Amino acid sequence: MSTPRLRPKVLTLTDAAAQRVKSIMASKGPSVAGLKIGVKKGGCAGMEYTMEWADSVGKFDEVVEQDGARVIIDPQAVLYLLGTEMDYKIDKLSAQFVFNNPNQSSACGCGESVNLTPAPKERLEALKA
Repeated sequence: MSTPRLRPKVLTLTDAAAQRVKSIMASKGPSVAGLKIGVKKGGCAGMEYTMEWADSVGKFDEVVEQDGARVIIDPQAVLYLLGTEMDYKIDKLSAQFVFNNPNQSSACGCGESVNLTPAPKERLEALKA
């Protein structure tokens, strides 16, 4: 009998990101299914990350759960987010989620948009297995 192969996560969370998502989810109440992340065309570099609170998980959404936090990945964003680490950074002037994305080839100077390319075929094959 063969052992099933585990699929890699589309996105991983640092402990700081997981704790922040969990904290905000708790304050939103039980009607929130999780933080939904996607990408859209826009900004000076070509694409922007999107984040919104979702009340349900779609049929084709990917779900990442860690330490009580739930992040829902829009299916159209999977190719652009594969291998990404989501972090939560606090500095003197801001606190924000940060995406460490291997598919990012550049970013604009203002930090609001990025240039993303789809994940290479090798990473896609690992996800399908």
